[in-house]
Amino acid sequence: MHFLTSLAVICLSALLLGSICSKIKLPPLLGMLIIGIVLGPYVLDLISPSILGISADLRELALIIILTRAGLNLNLKDLKKNGISAVLLCFLPATAEILGYVLLGSLILRLPVLDSAILGSVMAAVSPAVVVPRMLKLKETGYGTDKGIPDMIMTGASADDVFVIVLFTSLTAMSTGGTFSWNIVWQVPVSIILGIGAGIAIGLLFVLFVKRFHIRDSIKVILILSIAFLFVALENAIEEWVPYSGLLSVISFGAVVFAKHEVCAKRLSGKFSRLWVFAEILLFVLVGAEVNIGYALNNCGIIICVIILALVFRMAGVFLCVAFSKLNMKERLFCMIAYSPKATVQAAIGAVPLAMGLACGQIVLTAAVLAILITAPVGAFLSDLTYKKLLTKTTVSDGVPC
Repeated sequence: MHFLTSLAVICLSALLLGSICSKIKLPPLLGMLIIGIVLGPYVLDLISPSILGISADLRELALIIILTRAGLNLNLKDLKKNGISAVLLCFLPATAEILGYVLLGSLILRLPVLDSAILGSVMAAVSPAVVVPRMLKLKETGYGTDKGIPDMIMTGASADDVFVIVLFTSLTAMSTGGTFSWNIVWQVPVSIILGIGAGIAIGLLFVLFVKRFHIRDSIKVILILSIAFLFVALENAIEEWVPYSGLLSVISFGAVVFAKHEVCAKRLSGKFSRLWVFAEILLFVLVGAEVNIGYALNNCGIIICVIILALVFRMAGVFLCVAFSKLNMKERLFCMIAYSPKATVQAAIGAVPLAMGLACGQIVLTAAVLAILITAPVGAFLSDLTYKKLLTKTTVSDGVPC
């Protein structure tokens, strides 16, 4: 099928099924993922090979857009309300879930330890595509804002993704090299520090520039996207010599813009939310197209069991993060629920091990898709169902709890 015709079919069918999912209170991304499976080469084969050939690049573009939007809505002042809990949420739940996959992958799926760790590094990330819009809604309506819960979860989700992606990159490099490297012990913190530092520095320069020169918001969006692309390109260029996280630079860049020029950040966030409509379609349709439906059906039962058991590890990690915070039990329970959906990162990197020719590639991709199908709708539904019951509402105008 011709490139443009295929793109039109993808967009129209994804919008249709996505809107149907919205009507029945399910995340639209669920419909987009199903459309990808149906249109993909393993079912109807209606997606142009030229689109599939750049699928990885398009998925990375979508990830950059949602993380940029998250950064532009990140209020560091509210984040300080939860201190150590906010910091722990950036890595402890993901670490607990990865350990769960190492254990369960070895015992149940009979995978080698390194392959189980790669599976865990793909599966452990929480989804900005599901979490960020809901936390923004909570901030707009005042639920949980008295204790900074939406910002804590949104920040943790974004940093959690970067932490997991850095681990994933290191583990896949070890898998192709065939040996374990202790370099990962120092590479992760160094990549985080350099990523944050670069994002802050460039973010400050960007704020100075837009305050000095008046330019349209649409031009600012192009500038921000170009800077984000360069962050990721820099990571790819220097990864052999210096560990550096381009995605963390993207988030910290947006956070600096919010901190130093909040009015501008809020306007730009609206622009990026509109960009995300198209990026979301590409991300979830294209990952669905990668799924070998025959393999998935034959192995879905045991993989679903592992996913559910691993979520127990994750929720235990979240509980540990907030156990000594000022949050009450209801608020802690909400954090555990809100921190469970999988989608964006799984869609962005779930097919990478298969493309690299790793032995665990097919099972990682299948698990990633099944995790999206299960946790995205369930996590979103439970978050929407419980936030009014578990969180305190604060009036946005005066900050007084209702």
